Amino acid sequence: MTFPLVLSFSSFSHPIHLVPSLPVCTHGPASCHILALARLFDQVNQHLVRVHDLSSDLLSEFELYFLPSRYHITRGYPKCHTSSILTPNGKDNVQRMALRLVVLKLLVAWRDPLHELHRLLEMSETVHKLRKGVERVMEKVHLPPGASLPTARSQEALSDYVLLCCFRCDSDKVQNYLKILKCTTMPEYGCSLAPLDSACALGT
Repeated sequence: MTFPLVLSFSSFSHPIHLVPSLPVCTHGPASCHILALARLFDQVNQHLVRVHDLSSDLLSEFELYFLPSRYHITRGYPKCHTSSILTPNGKDNVQRMALRLVVLKLLVAWRDPLHELHRLLEMSETVHKLRKGVERVMEKVHLPPGASLPTARSQEALSDYVLLCCFRCDSDKVQNYLKILKCTTMPEYGCSLAPLDSACALGT
């Protein structure tokens, strides 16, 4: 089972303690199991949505206050460290076991980089507190936010930015794959599947 790893993946935002309530079994033990599994899928999906929103907010902060220009992002940025993991780009012949393996590989690959993302999360709180002050300073010196950053600091910020982009991309993949697993495991829920996109563009 890969679910415990899924929960650790979403701990980037907040620690998660899932305590599923006892489902009401109206059609025997089998329906009780299906209901509990559906609730687990939904809870994990909610936390992944929260991770996506948090990642997007952090990316916006970086673009505004730390990166001198998006020109550097579109020119020769490094690949994500998970780029070697083959991910499906179509839903027609996707097998559940294959998807589970992909999800597991993505989660394991992010186990160590998540420590770096925790540092970025702590820095984000400071960025929010300093936002108004930075804006006032930039207005006084007539410079746009992010201008005249030292080269070394810019490279460090770019590295953090790429890491965040990759994390948001892979968390979106996991979210999509879990939706497919839910639909294929429990077709009685009648969920519709959106096309998969195995590639994520940085900064989108």
